[in-house]
Amino acid sequence: MTWAIFIWRKMAIPTGHKARAIALWGLLACFVVHTATAAQPLRIGVSDWPGWVAWYVAQAKGYFRQNGAEVQLVWFPNYSDSIQALAGRRLDANSQTWSDTMPALAAGVKLKVVLVNDNSAGNDALLVSNAIKDWQGLRGQRIALEQFTPSHFLLSHALAAHHLSLDDVSVINMPAPEAAAAFLAGRVQAVAVWNPWVMRIVKSGKGYVLYSSAQMPGLIVDCLVAQGQALEDPERRRQLVGMIRAWYQTVAFIEAHPQEAAAIMAGHVGLDANTYATALQGTHFFDAAANKAAFAADNPHGLLATAPIIAAFLRQHHLLTGHFDAADAIDSSLIQEASP
Repeated sequence: MTWAIFIWRKMAIPTGHKARAIALWGLLACFVVHTATAAQPLRIGVSDWPGWVAWYVAQAKGYFRQNGAEVQLVWFPNYSDSIQALAGRRLDANSQTWSDTMPALAAGVKLKVVLVNDNSAGNDALLVSNAIKDWQGLRGQRIALEQFTPSHFLLSHALAAHHLSLDDVSVINMPAPEAAAAFLAGRVQAVAVWNPWVMRIVKSGKGYVLYSSAQMPGLIVDCLVAQGQALEDPERRRQLVGMIRAWYQTVAFIEAHPQEAAAIMAGHVGLDANTYATALQGTHFFDAAANKAAFAADNPHGLLATAPIIAAFLRQHHLLTGHFDAADAIDSSLIQEASP
Protein backbone atom coordinates (compact mmCIF):
# COMPACT_ATOMS: atom_id res chain seq x y z
CA MET A 1 0.00 0.00 0.00
CA THR A 2 2.93 2.37 0.64
CA TRP A 3 4.16 1.73 -2.89
CA ALA A 4 0.68 2.49 -4.24
CA ILE A 5 0.58 5.94 -2.60
CA PHE A 6 4.10 6.74 -3.81
CA ILE A 7 3.30 5.84 -7.46
CA TRP A 8 0.00 7.75 -7.41
CA ARG A 9 1.71 10.91 -6.18
CA LYS A 10 4.39 10.67 -8.88
CA MET A 11 1.94 10.20 -11.76
CA ALA A 12 0.96 13.28 -13.78
CA ILE A 13 -2.48 12.43 -15.17
CA PRO A 14 -4.46 14.77 -17.48
CA THR A 15 -7.86 15.72 -16.08
CA GLY A 16 -9.78 14.13 -18.95
CA HIS A 17 -8.22 10.75 -18.26
CA LYS A 18 -8.52 10.70 -14.49
CA ALA A 19 -11.67 8.55 -14.37
CA ARG A 20 -10.11 5.89 -16.55
CA ALA A 21 -6.85 6.11 -14.61
CA ILE A 22 -8.70 5.63 -11.34
CA ALA A 23 -10.42 2.53 -12.70
CA LEU A 24 -7.16 1.12 -14.01
CA TRP A 25 -5.43 1.93 -10.75
CA GLY A 26 -8.16 0.08 -8.85
CA LEU A 27 -7.47 -3.02 -10.92
CA LEU A 28 -3.73 -2.63 -10.36
CA ALA A 29 -4.22 -2.24 -6.64
CA CYS A 30 -6.32 -5.41 -6.54
CA PHE A 31 -3.60 -7.24 -8.45
CA VAL A 32 -0.90 -6.00 -6.07
CA VAL A 33 -2.89 -7.00 -3.00
CA HIS A 34 -3.74 -10.43 -4.47
CA THR A 35 -0.10 -11.04 -5.43
CA ALA A 36 1.13 -10.03 -1.97
CA THR A 37 -1.39 -12.35 -0.32
CA ALA A 38 -0.52 -15.27 -2.62
CA ALA A 39 3.18 -14.78 -1.98
CA GLN A 40 2.84 -15.14 1.78
CA PRO A 41 4.29 -18.50 2.84
CA LEU A 42 2.47 -21.00 4.99
CA ARG A 43 3.70 -20.77 8.58
CA ILE A 44 4.13 -24.33 9.82
CA GLY A 45 5.14 -25.16 13.39
CA VAL A 46 7.81 -27.84 13.85
CA SER A 47 9.21 -29.37 17.05
CA ASP A 48 11.93 -31.87 17.89
CA TRP A 49 10.35 -35.14 16.78
CA PRO A 50 11.60 -37.31 13.86
CA GLY A 51 8.23 -37.36 12.11
CA TRP A 52 8.20 -33.56 12.14
CA VAL A 53 11.89 -32.78 11.69
CA ALA A 54 11.45 -34.70 8.42
CA TRP A 55 9.83 -31.55 7.04
CA TYR A 56 13.37 -30.18 6.79
CA VAL A 57 14.13 -32.97 4.31
CA ALA A 58 11.29 -31.67 2.15
CA GLN A 59 12.76 -28.20 2.42
CA ALA A 60 16.32 -29.31 1.64
CA LYS A 61 15.30 -31.38 -1.38
CA GLY A 62 13.11 -28.62 -2.83
CA TYR A 63 9.90 -30.63 -2.61
CA PHE A 64 7.81 -27.68 -1.39
CA ARG A 65 8.69 -25.53 -4.40
CA GLN A 66 8.24 -28.48 -6.77
CA ASN A 67 4.65 -28.77 -5.59
CA GLY A 68 3.81 -25.08 -5.61
CA ALA A 69 3.95 -24.56 -1.85
CA GLU A 70 5.72 -21.64 -0.19
CA VAL A 71 6.46 -22.88 3.33
CA GLN A 72 8.09 -21.22 6.31
CA LEU A 73 9.02 -23.82 8.92
CA VAL A 74 8.82 -22.23 12.37
CA TRP A 75 10.95 -24.05 14.95
CA PHE A 76 9.67 -24.44 18.53
CA PRO A 77 12.23 -25.72 21.09
CA ASN A 78 9.31 -26.15 23.50
CA TYR A 79 6.63 -28.29 21.84
CA SER A 80 3.81 -26.94 24.06
CA ASP A 81 4.47 -23.44 22.74
CA SER A 82 3.68 -24.62 19.21
CA ILE A 83 0.26 -25.91 20.29
CA GLN A 84 -0.53 -22.53 21.85
CA ALA A 85 0.71 -20.74 18.72
CA LEU A 86 -1.70 -22.73 16.54
CA ALA A 87 -4.62 -22.15 18.89
CA GLY A 88 -3.71 -18.45 18.93
CA ARG A 89 -3.77 -18.31 15.09
CA ARG A 90 -0.08 -17.49 14.82
CA LEU A 91 0.44 -20.50 12.54
CA ASP A 92 -1.39 -21.85 9.50
CA ALA A 93 -0.73 -25.40 10.65
CA ASN A 94 1.27 -27.18 13.31
CA SER A 95 3.03 -30.47 13.81
CA GLN A 96 1.26 -31.97 16.81
CA THR A 97 -0.31 -35.17 18.08
CA TRP A 98 -3.92 -36.26 17.74
CA SER A 99 -4.20 -36.27 21.53
CA ASP A 100 -2.84 -32.73 21.92
CA THR A 101 -5.34 -31.49 19.33
CA MET A 102 -8.41 -32.67 21.25
CA PRO A 103 -8.45 -30.08 24.09
CA ALA A 104 -8.40 -27.21 21.60
CA LEU A 105 -11.19 -28.83 19.59
CA ALA A 106 -13.30 -29.22 22.73
CA ALA A 107 -12.66 -25.55 23.50
CA GLY A 108 -14.14 -24.57 20.15
CA VAL A 109 -10.94 -23.84 18.21
CA LYS A 110 -11.51 -24.58 14.52
CA LEU A 111 -8.81 -27.08 13.61
CA LYS A 112 -8.58 -29.99 11.19
CA VAL A 113 -6.20 -32.94 11.06
CA VAL A 114 -5.17 -33.00 7.40
CA LEU A 115 -2.23 -35.43 7.38
CA VAL A 116 -0.75 -38.18 9.54
CA ASN A 117 3.03 -37.88 9.53
CA ASP A 118 3.74 -41.01 11.52
CA ASN A 119 2.94 -43.29 14.41
CA SER A 120 5.39 -43.57 17.26
CA ALA A 121 6.77 -47.10 17.30
CA GLY A 122 9.36 -46.86 20.06
CA ASN A 123 10.44 -43.23 19.90
CA ASP A 124 8.44 -42.29 23.01
CA ALA A 125 9.65 -43.99 26.16
CA LEU A 126 9.79 -44.18 29.92
CA LEU A 127 13.41 -44.48 31.01
CA VAL A 128 14.64 -45.31 34.49
CA SER A 129 17.99 -45.28 36.26
CA ASN A 130 19.97 -48.49 36.38
CA ALA A 131 19.20 -48.75 40.09
CA ILE A 132 15.52 -49.42 39.33
CA LYS A 133 15.14 -53.09 38.44
CA ASP A 134 11.38 -53.51 38.00
CA TRP A 135 8.02 -51.75 38.10
CA GLN A 136 7.70 -51.97 41.86
CA GLY A 137 10.98 -50.11 42.10
CA LEU A 138 9.24 -47.18 40.47
CA ARG A 139 6.95 -46.57 43.46
CA GLY A 140 7.59 -43.23 45.11
CA GLN A 141 10.14 -42.17 42.51
CA ARG A 142 10.39 -38.72 40.92
CA ILE A 143 9.55 -38.85 37.21
CA ALA A 144 10.29 -35.83 35.01
CA LEU A 145 8.15 -35.16 31.94
CA GLU A 146 6.48 -32.40 29.96
CA GLN A 147 2.96 -32.39 31.32
CA PHE A 148 -0.04 -32.85 29.01
CA THR A 149 2.11 -34.24 26.17
CA PRO A 150 2.32 -37.83 24.85
CA SER A 151 4.93 -38.46 27.54
CA HIS A 152 2.24 -37.98 30.18
CA PHE A 153 -0.10 -40.27 28.23
CA LEU A 154 2.58 -42.94 27.87
CA LEU A 155 3.45 -42.87 31.57
CA SER A 156 -0.17 -43.19 32.66
CA HIS A 157 -0.81 -46.00 30.18
CA ALA A 158 2.36 -47.83 31.22
CA LEU A 159 1.61 -47.55 34.94
CA ALA A 160 -1.96 -48.80 34.47
CA ALA A 161 -0.69 -51.78 32.48
CA HIS A 162 1.48 -52.73 35.47
CA HIS A 163 -1.11 -52.18 38.23
CA LEU A 164 0.21 -48.77 39.26
CA SER A 165 -1.12 -45.23 38.89
CA LEU A 166 0.14 -41.67 38.81
CA ASP A 167 -0.58 -41.53 42.54
CA ASP A 168 2.20 -44.08 43.09
CA VAL A 169 4.88 -41.76 41.67
CA SER A 170 5.84 -38.09 41.89
CA VAL A 171 5.52 -36.33 38.54
CA ILE A 172 7.85 -33.37 38.01
CA ASN A 173 6.64 -31.10 35.20
CA MET A 174 9.32 -29.55 32.98
CA PRO A 175 9.99 -29.16 29.22
CA ALA A 176 11.34 -32.30 27.59
CA PRO A 177 14.94 -31.03 27.13
CA GLU A 178 15.10 -30.03 30.80
CA ALA A 179 13.54 -33.31 31.88
CA ALA A 180 16.22 -35.27 30.03
CA ALA A 181 18.93 -33.04 31.50
CA ALA A 182 17.54 -33.54 35.02
CA PHE A 183 17.67 -37.31 34.56
CA LEU A 184 21.21 -37.27 33.21
CA ALA A 185 22.27 -35.10 36.16
CA GLY A 186 20.73 -37.57 38.62
CA ARG A 187 18.13 -35.13 39.94
CA VAL A 188 15.27 -37.53 39.04
CA GLN A 189 15.20 -41.32 38.91
CA ALA A 190 12.95 -41.65 35.85
CA VAL A 191 11.93 -39.63 32.83
CA ALA A 192 9.31 -39.85 30.08
CA VAL A 193 10.51 -38.21 26.86
CA TRP A 194 10.76 -38.76 23.12
CA ASN A 195 13.63 -38.94 20.68
CA PRO A 196 16.26 -37.64 20.33
CA TRP A 197 16.39 -37.55 24.14
CA VAL A 198 15.61 -41.27 24.46
CA MET A 199 18.70 -42.08 22.38
CA ARG A 200 20.84 -39.61 24.27
CA ILE A 201 19.95 -41.17 27.60
CA VAL A 202 20.44 -44.74 26.37
CA LYS A 203 23.77 -43.76 24.82
CA SER A 204 24.89 -42.18 28.11
CA GLY A 205 24.55 -45.50 29.94
CA LYS A 206 22.81 -43.79 32.83
CA GLY A 207 19.43 -45.40 32.24
CA TYR A 208 17.42 -47.80 30.13
CA VAL A 209 13.99 -48.03 28.49
CA LEU A 210 11.44 -49.60 30.81
CA TYR A 211 8.46 -49.01 28.49
CA SER A 212 8.02 -47.53 25.01
CA SER A 213 5.37 -46.64 22.45
CA ALA A 214 6.18 -49.88 20.63
CA GLN A 215 4.07 -51.51 23.35
CA MET A 216 1.03 -49.29 22.64
CA PRO A 217 0.70 -49.29 18.82
CA GLY A 218 -1.51 -46.72 17.16
CA LEU A 219 -2.04 -44.58 20.25
CA ILE A 220 0.60 -41.90 19.68
CA VAL A 221 -0.28 -40.37 16.31
CA ASP A 222 1.67 -37.42 14.93
CA CYS A 223 -0.17 -35.15 12.54
CA LEU A 224 -0.27 -31.95 10.58
CA VAL A 225 -3.13 -29.91 12.04
CA ALA A 226 -4.38 -26.90 10.09
CA GLN A 227 -6.30 -23.79 11.04
CA GLY A 228 -9.87 -23.75 9.78
CA GLN A 229 -9.23 -20.30 8.33
CA ALA A 230 -6.29 -21.56 6.29
CA LEU A 231 -8.46 -24.28 4.78
CA GLU A 232 -11.17 -21.76 3.88
CA ASP A 233 -8.65 -19.68 1.92
CA PRO A 234 -8.40 -21.25 -1.59
CA GLU A 235 -4.77 -20.22 -2.05
CA ARG A 236 -3.60 -21.50 1.32
CA ARG A 237 -5.56 -24.71 0.87
CA ARG A 238 -3.88 -25.20 -2.51
CA GLN A 239 -0.49 -24.76 -0.88
CA LEU A 240 -1.37 -27.21 1.89
CA VAL A 241 -2.23 -29.82 -0.75
CA GLY A 242 1.16 -29.12 -2.35
CA MET A 243 2.79 -29.51 1.05
CA ILE A 244 1.15 -32.92 1.49
CA ARG A 245 2.45 -34.02 -1.91
CA ALA A 246 5.88 -32.89 -0.75
CA TRP A 247 5.44 -35.05 2.35
CA TYR A 248 4.82 -38.15 0.25
CA GLN A 249 8.04 -37.45 -1.67
CA THR A 250 9.82 -37.01 1.65
CA VAL A 251 8.68 -40.39 2.96
CA ALA A 252 9.85 -42.05 -0.27
CA PHE A 253 13.22 -40.30 0.04
CA ILE A 254 13.68 -41.36 3.67
CA GLU A 255 12.95 -44.97 2.73
CA ALA A 256 15.31 -44.91 -0.27
CA HIS A 257 18.11 -42.83 1.31
CA PRO A 258 17.88 -43.22 5.11
CA GLN A 259 21.45 -42.10 5.82
CA GLU A 260 21.21 -38.93 3.75
CA ALA A 261 17.81 -38.13 5.27
CA ALA A 262 19.17 -38.74 8.76
CA ALA A 263 22.08 -36.40 8.06
CA ILE A 264 19.71 -33.61 7.02
CA MET A 265 17.48 -34.12 10.05
CA ALA A 266 20.33 -34.57 12.53
CA GLY A 267 21.72 -31.17 11.65
CA HIS A 268 18.60 -29.52 13.05
CA VAL A 269 18.66 -31.26 16.45
CA GLY A 270 22.36 -31.42 17.27
CA LEU A 271 22.87 -35.16 16.78
CA ASP A 272 25.22 -37.06 14.51
CA ALA A 273 23.67 -38.77 11.50
CA ASN A 274 24.32 -42.33 12.71
CA THR A 275 22.55 -41.73 16.01
CA TYR A 276 19.62 -40.12 14.27
CA ALA A 277 19.37 -42.96 11.77
CA THR A 278 18.91 -45.31 14.74
CA ALA A 279 16.20 -43.05 16.15
CA LEU A 280 14.31 -43.19 12.85
CA GLN A 281 13.76 -46.90 13.39
CA GLY A 282 11.21 -46.05 16.07
CA THR A 283 9.14 -43.95 13.66
CA HIS A 284 6.58 -45.42 11.26
CA PHE A 285 6.33 -42.78 8.52
CA PHE A 286 2.98 -42.62 6.71
CA ASP A 287 2.88 -42.48 2.93
CA ALA A 288 -0.23 -41.87 0.79
CA ALA A 289 -1.62 -45.39 1.29
CA ALA A 290 -1.04 -45.31 5.05
CA ASN A 291 -2.75 -41.93 5.26
CA LYS A 292 -5.82 -43.18 3.43
CA ALA A 293 -5.97 -46.07 5.90
CA ALA A 294 -5.51 -43.76 8.90
CA PHE A 295 -8.45 -41.60 7.81
CA ALA A 296 -10.70 -44.59 7.05
CA ALA A 297 -13.64 -44.99 9.42
CA ASP A 298 -13.34 -48.79 9.54
CA ASN A 299 -9.66 -48.93 10.51
CA PRO A 300 -9.32 -50.17 14.14
CA HIS A 301 -6.04 -48.27 14.48
CA GLY A 302 -7.19 -45.18 12.56
CA LEU A 303 -7.89 -41.67 13.79
CA LEU A 304 -11.58 -42.25 14.45
CA ALA A 305 -11.12 -45.58 16.25
CA THR A 306 -8.37 -44.31 18.58
CA ALA A 307 -10.12 -41.02 19.39
CA PRO A 308 -12.38 -42.43 22.17
CA ILE A 309 -9.44 -44.24 23.82
CA ILE A 310 -7.30 -41.13 23.84
CA ALA A 311 -10.17 -38.88 24.91
CA ALA A 312 -11.00 -41.22 27.81
CA PHE A 313 -7.45 -40.89 29.12
CA LEU A 314 -7.57 -37.11 28.80
CA ARG A 315 -10.88 -36.87 30.63
CA GLN A 316 -9.77 -39.25 33.36
CA HIS A 317 -6.81 -37.01 34.11
CA HIS A 318 -8.78 -33.76 33.75
CA LEU A 319 -6.94 -32.78 30.57
CA LEU A 320 -10.08 -32.53 28.45
CA THR A 321 -13.33 -30.75 29.21
CA GLY A 322 -16.25 -30.31 26.88
CA HIS A 323 -16.97 -32.39 23.82
CA PHE A 324 -15.83 -32.53 20.22
CA ASP A 325 -16.79 -34.49 17.13
CA ALA A 326 -13.80 -36.57 16.03
CA ALA A 327 -15.31 -37.13 12.58
CA ASP A 328 -15.67 -33.38 12.10
CA ALA A 329 -12.10 -32.79 13.30
CA ILE A 330 -10.45 -34.67 10.45
CA ASP A 331 -10.41 -33.64 6.81
CA SER A 332 -9.39 -36.35 4.35
CA SER A 333 -10.11 -34.24 1.27
CA LEU A 334 -6.58 -32.85 1.11
CA ILE A 335 -4.87 -36.25 1.17
CA GLN A 336 -7.33 -37.47 -1.45
CA GLU A 337 -6.48 -34.53 -3.67
CA ALA A 338 -2.75 -34.93 -3.03
CA SER A 339 -2.66 -38.66 -3.74
CA PRO A 340 -0.89 -39.82 -6.91
